[in-house]
Amino acid sequence: MLLAIVVGSGIMGQRLSPENEAIALLGNTIATGAGLVVLIHMFGPVSGAHFNPAVTLAIWLKGETTTPTAGFYIAAQVIGAIIGVWTAHTMFAEPVFQISTKARDGMPQGLAEGIATFGLIGTILCTRRHRPDSAPAAIGLYITAAYWFTASTSFANPAVTIARSMSNSFAGIAPHSAPLFVAGQIAGAVAGLGFFAWLLKEERAS
Repeated sequence: MLLAIVVGSGIMGQRLSPENEAIALLGNTIATGAGLVVLIHMFGPVSGAHFNPAVTLAIWLKGETTTPTAGFYIAAQVIGAIIGVWTAHTMFAEPVFQISTKARDGMPQGLAEGIATFGLIGTILCTRRHRPDSAPAAIGLYITAAYWFTASTSFANPAVTIARSMSNSFAGIAPHSAPLFVAGQIAGAVAGLGFFAWLLKEERAS
């Protein structure tokens, strides 16, 4: 459902504003942020709303889930993301099976993904600790903002990156660009976990 929103809104934005990428990106941004809030509310009580292998990795490193469970989550995330892309293509009468040609290369792009994922992990950990009821809105708003303040438009999700490489649309990413994005996302997740776990660490009584 998340990837149907991301790719579908990208296709719609590009069709409605073919000469204005800023407007297309704005439509893509609003739909993604709003959809993410709704999906977290829907699936948070079911699975913790794990849509993102980077988040699952952080939760696993914190010792809050088992290795088999984390593996099943990541498999479901990637498979679901690909099906979401294919669903979006079908809705818009596009060829179902595609490979993106949209290059997103260069270390600044990888850095942007690291920063985007670092902030996402921080948003999750901080709101979960202090304002758990606000987590869905906070996460959706963070991704909405990160679409615009990061050079990469904030994929911040390895499953999203893999699936978007299979869409030659506004939201796509060329397969040769994807490994740098995934590396940045994993590095950002690990760094975010380390920093925010330290920041939120409670002082022990002496």
